[in-house]
Amino acid sequence: MDRVVFVYTTYPALVEAERAGRLLVERGLAACVNILPGMISCYRWEGQIERGEEVVMIIKTRASLTETVRRTVKENHSYKTPAIIVLPTDGGDPDYVEWILEHTARAASSVAAQ
Repeated sequence: MDRVVFVYTTYPALVEAERAGRLLVERGLAACVNILPGMISCYRWEGQIERGEEVVMIIKTRASLTETVRRTVKENHSYKTPAIIVLPTDGGDPDYVEWILEHTARAASSVAAQ
């Protein structure tokens, strides 16, 4: 059986995150996305220390869809190198896990058929 994973990513603006999250849910690549605005990031980029305001997105999906989710995020992201980290889960409420798997089943079948 497929496992549930969370995919962590960030966006520069709430509007872009909402658009990307809706796309993932509409395509069945995610059962749900959580969008958390108001994050401050401090990072090194092209030799400089940068500070930016960002929006966190947590994408709830299945392990077999992570490559398709990664590709979709990158294709629709304004960052040259977006943060995309897959976080495995261990357990969880069985009903909630089943809900995630149910709402990503069609996309998983499509990916498996390719």
